[in-house]
Amino acid sequence: MMAKIRVGVVGVGHLGRHHARILKSIDGVELVGVVDSRIEQARAIAEPLGVQAFDNYHDLIGKVDAVSIAVPTKYHRAVAGAFLEQGIPALVEKPLTSTVQEGEELVALANRAGVVLQVGHIERYNPIFETLQALPIRPRYLAAERLSTYTFRSTDIGVVLDLMIHDIDLVLSLIDSPVSAVSSVGTSVFGGAEDVASARVWFQDGTVADLSASRASLHATRKMRVWGQEGYVGVDFKTREALVVTPSEMLRNGELSLDGVDLSKPDDVKNHIFGTVLKVDQKTAAGAEQLALELEDFIRAVRTGIPPRVTGADGLRNMRLAELIIEGLQQHAWAPSGAKSSVPQLANGIPAPHILRPRVSKPESHRLPLQ
Repeated sequence: MMAKIRVGVVGVGHLGRHHARILKSIDGVELVGVVDSRIEQARAIAEPLGVQAFDNYHDLIGKVDAVSIAVPTKYHRAVAGAFLEQGIPALVEKPLTSTVQEGEELVALANRAGVVLQVGHIERYNPIFETLQALPIRPRYLAAERLSTYTFRSTDIGVVLDLMIHDIDLVLSLIDSPVSAVSSVGTSVFGGAEDVASARVWFQDGTVADLSASRASLHATRKMRVWGQEGYVGVDFKTREALVVTPSEMLRNGELSLDGVDLSKPDDVKNHIFGTVLKVDQKTAAGAEQLALELEDFIRAVRTGIPPRVTGADGLRNMRLAELIIEGLQQHAWAPSGAKSSVPQLANGIPAPHILRPRVSKPESHRLPLQ
C-alpha cells in the first residue's frame, strides 16, 4: 500500500479553496500546502486547515507527489508544465489551457513523464449525466444550453472556454464520431472576449449538436436535450433531474390508435400521447459532491496508474473543438445596418458551416484527433 500521497493546491480563490478543503478530508492524502500569489489569501485558506501557505508554486516542487491547479487559464501551461516536467501528476481545472498548442505541450509533457494529467470537467461527475449515459438511447440530435450571470471570474477567456467547454466535453463523450463541420456566432457584452455564443456541430455519422452559452443572463441554466430513435431525454444538470420519453410497443409497431380519445379535449389527447403512445419517466439522481468525486478520481489515478475519467487527451480534444468554434466567431462578418452580409451562404440562405479542412501540420508526435 502506497504511503499517504502528498498533495498541494495552486490557486485558492473561489474554486481552489474547495479543492484544498476536500483534499484535506480524503483518506490517504496529506495536504502539504496551498499557493496563491496573494500570500494573505493563501494564509487565510491554509491556517484553518493546518497547512503551509506559499506565494510561489515552485516552493511545492520537491514537497508534493501530486498537485491540483486552479489558477486563471492563461497560467495553466506554465504552472502545470513546471510540475509535469518534474514528473509530478497534475489536475488542471477546465479548460486545459488557453490554446490548443499549449494543451498539446502539456499532454506531451505528461506522456513523456508517464504521469497523470487530469482536466477538471466536473459535469462528468454529475450523477444525472451518469444516468443519461446508462440509457439505451443513441444520440442523433443534441441541444445544450448553459447560461449564467456575470461573475467577474475567468475574464481572461471568453464564454466558449469558460462555460460552453462543459457541454463540449459532455457531447464529445456521448458521440463516438469525428466532427465534420462547425458553424458559430457570438458577441461580447461587457467588452473583450465573447460573452454569448452559439454553435452547431456536425458529426461524420450525421449527428448534430447545438450548443448555446451565455454569461450575461439573468437566470442560471444548465440543461441538455437528447433525441434518438429510441427516445428523448431532457436533462437538468442543476437539479439533477431527467425526463425520459420512449415510444410504446404500439408505436414501435407502427400503430397509433386514438380509440376512446375525445379529440375535442386537448388534455385527453395530451394524456393519451404522453402515457399510452409515449411512455414518460421522471428520473432524479443523488450522489456525493461532484468536486469531491473528481478529486477522489484524481487521487485514485495517481495511486493506481488507472486513467481518470477525464484525461489530458480528453481535455485536448475539447480544446480542438472549442478552437474551431472560436474561429467561427471571429470569422463571422456582421454587415452594417441595411447592408448584405459577406458571410458565405448556402442556396437556402443559411450561413455555410465552418468546414474542417487539413491545416499546415506542426510536429505530429503529440497531436491528437478530435475523437
